Amino acid sequence: MTTVVLAAVLITESLWLLAAQTLVFAVGAALGVRHSPYGLLFRFLLRPRLGPPKEFEDAAPLRFAQGVGLVFALVGLVGYGVGPSWLGTAATACALAAAFLNSAFGYCLGCEMYLLLRRAAG
Repeated sequence: MTTVVLAAVLITESLWLLAAQTLVFAVGAALGVRHSPYGLLFRFLLRPRLGPPKEFEDAAPLRFAQGVGLVFALVGLVGYGVGPSWLGTAATACALAAAFLNSAFGYCLGCEMYLLLRRAAG
């Protein structure tokens, strides 16, 4: 969903659509992906049709990744809202690139950043 929404933002330069995605990132970062709007859709619409999970992921890297997305979305809002518009486009494109990596290849860039920072901190 994030990939589709961010692609639509790039196509339309919609401040309101980016604001909605920013809210999704904020909820995911603050409360966890499980409580975000997309997480709730997954839990109530898709999860009942799937088998039980074999393993669970640690929530901390996912929350960190949502926080990174939140930062890029906020920068995008500033760019689209007050200018320069290229800043909105660039920040949204960066968030889209990370979301695409996750949706297409299962590679969570924000999660990897989290792990690298944890290792660096010792």
